[in-house]
Amino acid sequence: MSEPREPARKPKVAVVFGGRSSEHGVSCVSAGSVLAAIDRDRYDVIPIGITPDGRWVLAADDPDRLAISGGALPAVDGTGVGVVLAGDPTAGGLSVREPGQVPETFAEVDVVFPLLHGPYGEDGTIQGLLELAGVPYVGSGVLSSAVSMDKAAMKAMLRAAGLPVGPYAVITDREWTAEPDLAEAGVRAALELPVFVKPARAGSSVGISKVKDWAQLRQAIEAAREHDPKVVVEQGITGREIECGVLESEDGRRVETSVCAEIRVGAGYEFYDFRAKYLDDATELDVPAQLTTIESDRVRTLAAAAFRALDCEGFARADFFLLADGTVVVNEVNTIPGFTPVSMFPRMWAATGLDYPGLVDRLIAAALRKRPGLR
Repeated sequence: MSEPREPARKPKVAVVFGGRSSEHGVSCVSAGSVLAAIDRDRYDVIPIGITPDGRWVLAADDPDRLAISGGALPAVDGTGVGVVLAGDPTAGGLSVREPGQVPETFAEVDVVFPLLHGPYGEDGTIQGLLELAGVPYVGSGVLSSAVSMDKAAMKAMLRAAGLPVGPYAVITDREWTAEPDLAEAGVRAALELPVFVKPARAGSSVGISKVKDWAQLRQAIEAAREHDPKVVVEQGITGREIECGVLESEDGRRVETSVCAEIRVGAGYEFYDFRAKYLDDATELDVPAQLTTIESDRVRTLAAAAFRALDCEGFARADFFLLADGTVVVNEVNTIPGFTPVSMFPRMWAATGLDYPGLVDRLIAAALRKRPGLR
């Protein structure tokens, strides 16, 4: 008589959040929503927080602690047990790391769900570590993550693929440090007012200024440089702000798009800035957007095309401007879009017929089917 077989263990999912970028708090809110949605009957979950100074710790599996409270964003406080993921596929997974102790392996991670918005997470850095460690992960790979995070590189790659991109100028740290007057003059020669000045590698509208007078340009550039020494200046475009979610099909062979959504910013806000997004009730989100079939098809076609042009994987949110004459312009592509309760990406997919828990499950299942490495 054969021995009874041990039941197959559930896959271990490490949800990684927080991080060193200015979007630390938003990342924590996204993680709280995902932790609440993961099917615990199918997966074992290991929450890992990264402090603002970069320390990895085991975090409490408590979504309520990662919610916005009283207008304040949550943060990883670093009081948990320190852990490390070695860039070594033979190391066996996560290790406990405490001062004066030999690291002790405690968990073999089957898949990582990175929810790190901004630099040191969304930009290919953690993706590179996971590739070295041989651990599958949700979302895009190193190159597409890095390119999509850098607005200058992303726009250049989209334009090279023949996709419509608005006028823009780039100011590097070397140019600004050496000849700021010349850099300003280049922007004024290339663009017309108003312009938007942005950190090249940041999200959640952090560090963005709308400039309506050239006398404000230098101050706006310096404000952006507080978040990134590389700055992108974009031509202001008058149009409706439309977004669309993109998912790889379950077999990984096709790209699917969600219904479109529209952002309408209320009075008192010049644009969809950080406070309007997360802290104030100042924005109307139309899901789905009121578009004609032709307009919707055009946006969804461009969303899929941008996803492919940047070689994205798993999921992304594509943002557009819809002009009065029907022209659609690609604004940007986000490879780790927000997963907060008010974020557009899960709301668009819910309106398309895939609810939040189903979306999270699909992303994890897709990542488990993929192997790290060249593909």
